[in-house]
Amino acid sequence: MTGRRRTRTIPVPASSRSSRPVRATVLAACAVALCASLTAACGLVPGATGGSGDAPVTVMTWAPQDTDATNKPGMPAMALAYAKWVNAHGGINGRELKVLTCNDHNDSVGAAKCAKRAAAENVVAVVGSYSQFGDSFLAPLEGAGIPYIGGYGVTNDEFTGTMSYPVNGGQPALLAGLGRALAAGCGNVVLVRPDSIAGDQLPALLDSGLRAGGHADAGDQLAAEDATEYGDQAERALRHATADPAREGCVVPALGDRTDTFMDSFRRVRANHPDVRTATVLGSVDQTVINATGGASGPYEGAYVTGWYPAASDPRWDPMRKVISEAAFDDDRIDPADAGVQTTWIAYTVLRAVLEKIGDGEVSADAVRRTLNDGLRVSTGGLTPTLSWPYAGRLAAVGFPRLVNADVTLQVVRGGRLVAAGQRVGDKKGVADMTTVLARAEVP
Repeated sequence: MTGRRRTRTIPVPASSRSSRPVRATVLAACAVALCASLTAACGLVPGATGGSGDAPVTVMTWAPQDTDATNKPGMPAMALAYAKWVNAHGGINGRELKVLTCNDHNDSVGAAKCAKRAAAENVVAVVGSYSQFGDSFLAPLEGAGIPYIGGYGVTNDEFTGTMSYPVNGGQPALLAGLGRALAAGCGNVVLVRPDSIAGDQLPALLDSGLRAGGHADAGDQLAAEDATEYGDQAERALRHATADPAREGCVVPALGDRTDTFMDSFRRVRANHPDVRTATVLGSVDQTVINATGGASGPYEGAYVTGWYPAASDPRWDPMRKVISEAAFDDDRIDPADAGVQTTWIAYTVLRAVLEKIGDGEVSADAVRRTLNDGLRVSTGGLTPTLSWPYAGRLAAVGFPRLVNADVTLQVVRGGRLVAAGQRVGDKKGVADMTTVLARAEVP
């Protein structure tokens, strides 16, 4: 990327060239007259101040949709709602925001295609997206000089790429925090996770938290990511978790969208075993899943759930709810309690801060990247710590140089509702910084 905007030259047929001067004069006169009476009709966003402010700022948001495994339709839907809302309020610094969306289909080929399309469309950033295939999409983005702002953090690649700007601690922080929370109260712990490249990274992260609390490592139970039934896996997990009759064991399913399927199988077989506690991470369960599985009488009652952000009922989410209400009140893909939707909101908060910092200057992928790298500090209204991205963060030594926010919150299912768990982990607000714990993780 050179920082200059690409222009397209449309060839003019030879037969029409002779009439071009006359047409050009007429068109110019019409344009002047029109602009004199209706300035907004000349393609300018209200509030534009010149420079590159007369052209939209184009970004992309991608996520898997309509697949047999994990789906995150709320993320591109939230991105579109944000653009609709911000444009209705004059744009950002008078610039119209244009959001392109892409379905990575939850496979490496689809992820690479989305990245290549982003480069072909000359987007200035990929914002608030989800994909399990960082090794497929990061290289094309880096080759085109396009920053990746606020990915979901589902793979470690997002915490190593020099053009990746994560807003949360991803799966590393969630699992480390969950392990730390379970260490004191659980007997045997078993992790049920996908038999995939992304899944292979999960045991070491959970174990780092367990060890920090003086607990033995968890049992590692592999499961197919797209299975329709998990009876055998649930049976094996329960046998492991209840092997010590003196202490209540804990089962930790971390299967993304298939966690609900696992819990359905788990509920059917658990009656034949002693009581166990369940625990998981946001992204694998949310309030919608809890409701669908029986609420207070379902398998998640009493379960601990780690997340990156405050509970969905926290008033700090009110600005996001306002945007959803005004721009997407009837879009049932957008759940304000969904961690993907929340991450997308925070990622676009970062984008807005970048564009406001650039001001009237030209907006390009190179300009966005330079602004992020030059010490920009972004406030998210208390949803995260103030965000900034040094070249190498505090976790560079363990392979996470771009992980700058390792905060984790702990929630618990009480009366069928997901609520803040309080002080069981972290400070009085239930927030814990997992930086020190992750620094000791043995990540493959």
